[in-house]
This record gives sequence, structure tokens and C-alpha cells, in this order.
Amino acid sequence: MTLITIENLRQIFLWMTIINFGILIFYFILLVSAKGFIYKLHGKWFNIKKEKMSSALYKVMAFYKIAIIIFNLVPYIALSIIL
Repeated sequence: MTLITIENLRQIFLWMTIINFGILIFYFILLVSAKGFIYKLHGKWFNIKKEKMSSALYKVMAFYKIAIIIFNLVPYIALSIIL
């Protein structure tokens, strides 16, 4: 049985931050490189105009970034400070 130490927990938050920022970067690259395809695909599914689609996609990206900072990066920094 392995106990979770503060150092192990700090490493978990570090890797969560790295992985989630990697997903965010992938999402950004996909959004920039395949914008037309994404609009065409989602426009057919949900009948949304391009302006609203752009706004929604960037809001999702902003929300995800804020969630990463709050739930991954801040706990990592807090644990780093106490060690």
C-alpha cells in the first residue's frame, strides 16, 4: 500500500497541469488550422452562424484555461510553497 505524500500530490498536480495545457494547445491548433471544417460540421449539427460559433468556441477555450489554472496550477503552486 502506497501512501500519497505531499510531494507525490505536488507531482500529480504538475502532470495534470502539463497534460491539460497540452490539450488546450491541441484544441487551439485544431481551431486555427481546421476552422472551416469545424464551422461546417457544427453548423450542420446545430444550425449556428459563424459569428456565434466563433464566440462559443473561444468561450469554451477561455473557460477551460481558467479551470486549468484554478484546479491544477494553483494547487501545484500552493503545494510547492509549503514544501
